[in-house]
Amino acid sequence: MKLHLMAAAGRNLFTGYGPDYVTVNHVRHETHLIVMPDRIIDDWQIGGFEDFSTATFEFLLSLEPEIVILGTGRTLRFPPPSLVKCLSTARVGLEVMDTGAACRTYNILTAEGRKVVAALLIA
Repeated sequence: MKLHLMAAAGRNLFTGYGPDYVTVNHVRHETHLIVMPDRIIDDWQIGGFEDFSTATFEFLLSLEPEIVILGTGRTLRFPPPSLVKCLSTARVGLEVMDTGAACRTYNILTAEGRKVVAALLIA
């Protein structure tokens, strides 16, 4: 799916996605990645949903977001509460959704000027 948005200067926005990729500012990514308004971590070393750990969410917290959007691939899957406790303790919001919905939600929050981190599993 293509998203028709104009990227604000210096801001990362999702411009499309499909079953095995996302595009950020018209650049295709086919591996798991983390996207922030001003930065992309395109070499996120996570094998998949089963590899989530407390350290995964502590790393996301270290990026200092207001909210984390977790895209879990083609299907919606929730991590155990024990793994994400650090986010709630720090009063950082967590929204879990499939990756397509995560792309759309991230774009809305970024347009509002929110400090958002999208952590996406691809495929």
